[in-house]
Amino acid sequence: MHLVQLFIPATPRASIDFEDFVASVQREMTERFGGATAYLSSPAKGLWSKDRNIEEDEIVVIEVMTDDLDRNWWHQYRRKLEHMLNQDELLVRALPVEKL
Repeated sequence: MHLVQLFIPATPRASIDFEDFVASVQREMTERFGGATAYLSSPAKGLWSKDRNIEEDEIVVIEVMTDDLDRNWWHQYRRKLEHMLNQDELLVRALPVEKL
């Protein structure tokens, strides 16, 4: 089993209704994978170094559990989200999960 995490910028460059966008992604993940969790109550703050400058953003995380990890599908889905949000790159990562 895998936990897939989508890191979505809370202030995307595209002019979209952010809450509707997140709800739409969560519905799509629920329809495809049977459920999704969106962490919305307090956006996480991220810092990273780019060309020796420190940059900051706020993100929400959407998590999905899946038995099968279709890397090609996730790659295409990440590209779709990048386009919709007018982002250069989004982080989508998969972690192995062991149910206890």
